[in-house]
Amino acid sequence: MPLPDTSRAAPDHLRAREQSAPGAAPSAAADAPSADDTVLDNPAWSSLTGHHRDLAEGNEHVLRYPEDVSPFVGVRDWEHPEVWDAILEVFGHGATVSISHADPLLPEDWTPVFSIPGVQLVQTDRLAPTPDEEVVELGAADSIDMLALVGRTRPGPFLPRTHELGRYVGIRRAGRLVAMAGERLHPDGWTEISAVAVDEEHRRQGLGSRLVLDVAFHIQQRGDRALLHASATNTAAITGYEQLGFALRRRLSFSAVRTP
Repeated sequence: MPLPDTSRAAPDHLRAREQSAPGAAPSAAADAPSADDTVLDNPAWSSLTGHHRDLAEGNEHVLRYPEDVSPFVGVRDWEHPEVWDAILEVFGHGATVSISHADPLLPEDWTPVFSIPGVQLVQTDRLAPTPDEEVVELGAADSIDMLALVGRTRPGPFLPRTHELGRYVGIRRAGRLVAMAGERLHPDGWTEISAVAVDEEHRRQGLGSRLVLDVAFHIQQRGDRALLHASATNTAAITGYEQLGFALRRRLSFSAVRTP
């Protein structure tokens, strides 16, 4: 089960005009929202026990999405003495399990697979969401085109049923899907913007930014706030999101472990 492909360089459509120095860490913005955002410390669990409860599979301690929807796993409490047995119950032996927003101490015989440092960004009052007249909503009928675009651009994991997580939109040129973005995790009161992808020949036209702002507009229309995740090394992407009106909330990691 792969984790989000957050290790790739930032796509050109989100590169800032003035990029940060290579390896520079994002700065915490002073205008980050002060509203209660504690659900963002464990967004997958909040999603799977709330907005996405109909997609949840698992037990009282561990929930997951179907394998063809998303690799994210929700864990109620990493400190609970039964949590590792609960993971085994859900995934079985010799399985790869995604971990995010936590860095638990692994029991003996549990093997780390990889770990990627990341950041969580949230909207601020500077964000100015705007509906875009050119975007079209995407769904099951567009799945092949969406998977093909993701395969060419690799913004992160996008599976055959990922579009069921929320609203996905795209831009077509001459009938070809050349850009897309959509909604992934839905922690209470928030919606994550994800799968921002633009074909190489259509970059540097602002399509990615337009899609992010359109998705954010509809998120705000239903009363939610927007968040994003990115690799901590993707300073160009982070700068681009900050220019749109997002700010660093916390640092985290995306990792995977193998069960014994």
